[in-house]
Amino acid sequence: MILYKFEWAPSETIFKIGSFGLHYYSLMFVIAFAVGYYMMQKFYRHEKVSEEYLEPLFVFTIVGTLLGARLGEVFFYNWDYYQNNLAEILLPIKVTPDGIEFTGYRGLASHGAAIGIITSLYLYQRKYTYKPLLWILDRLGITVAFAGIFIRIGNFFNSEIVGLYSNSDFGVVFLNRGEVLPRHPVQLYESFGYLVVFLILRHLYWNTNRKDQTGYLFGAFFILLFGVRFIAEFVKESQGGFETSLGLLSTGQWLSIPLILIGFYLVRRAQSKAKSA
Repeated sequence: MILYKFEWAPSETIFKIGSFGLHYYSLMFVIAFAVGYYMMQKFYRHEKVSEEYLEPLFVFTIVGTLLGARLGEVFFYNWDYYQNNLAEILLPIKVTPDGIEFTGYRGLASHGAAIGIITSLYLYQRKYTYKPLLWILDRLGITVAFAGIFIRIGNFFNSEIVGLYSNSDFGVVFLNRGEVLPRHPVQLYESFGYLVVFLILRHLYWNTNRKDQTGYLFGAFFILLFGVRFIAEFVKESQGGFETSLGLLSTGQWLSIPLILIGFYLVRRAQSKAKSA
């Protein structure tokens, strides 16, 4: 008989010295950014764009990702908490009765990251005008889809952003949360979904002419990635936010809808320009 229930109780840290520790979640971020830089380097070399623009692009992307994701978590999901703990918004700490605990940058929202990246790259492109903003985003979207694979694995190690109870013998029991019933491993569902998105976008870049239709790949990225997010929300435990006032859908789904619609607009716009060229 195959067992479908899996008990999960990992340590969140790889090592710890005092109150400081290297979290698996942080390691996943490092891997994502490192591989993303390598992929962008391959794109630039393939298209004979100077690599001198990569280092500032890397810096702008990191700042935009972390700042946007953090502020998205604060204002989209947990303002009730952070309005009374302002120091924790931008600092990797948590204030407890026993003092200050180093937590790393946990509590990040992907929709906020999307806004942060676009904003930071708008400023980047204003300074480095070698290519249009959408050209850069077309290629960066591929790397962000890859990053999403590892970020959700990091969430799985942290036993956070969990799925609903499966009401069956299928699922993962998150022992670190003090639970005894299995939940849908929605973090792994999303991680696999983002892998599929990455492979599709990678195929479109290397095996079709879509990279020459400015805005197409970034539009496809929005449709596919936030489409995966929209579907995954159906088996994800509520993360809070404004869903209680709007009803019907979760906060994550409401935030995904405009990005999916923007994606369709960008794809249609790129196709129309290609036909008229």
